[in-house]
Amino acid sequence: MKAAVTGAYQRSFPRFVHVQPVPHQFFYGQCGGVRYAATRFEATPGATHEELVGMQDEGSATKYFRGTSGGSWIYIASDSFPRGPHGCGDVPQIPDSLAAAWGNCPVVQ
Repeated sequence: MKAAVTGAYQRSFPRFVHVQPVPHQFFYGQCGGVRYAATRFEATPGATHEELVGMQDEGSATKYFRGTSGGSWIYIASDSFPRGPHGCGDVPQIPDSLAAAWGNCPVVQ
């Protein structure tokens, strides 16, 4: 699943090839029959200078995804800047009940 979500991120942000979800920052769940995921990304070995610079801002924001009826994932939103006080609870595309189950997607430093 992490690989599929990473692929959705790379399709939406093709300049980031060498990325992976930040450890302990991947959330997954289902609400009303719809699958959702949330994660922050970090650069992996082999990242270019451009990717490393770009991830300084992009990597600090949690990205949100929705599963499609075809089984793939699509990018639907990012945290606002600055991040809202309720984390993913402030992201309208994420159902409130799921954001609550995820503990509002705390950012682990």
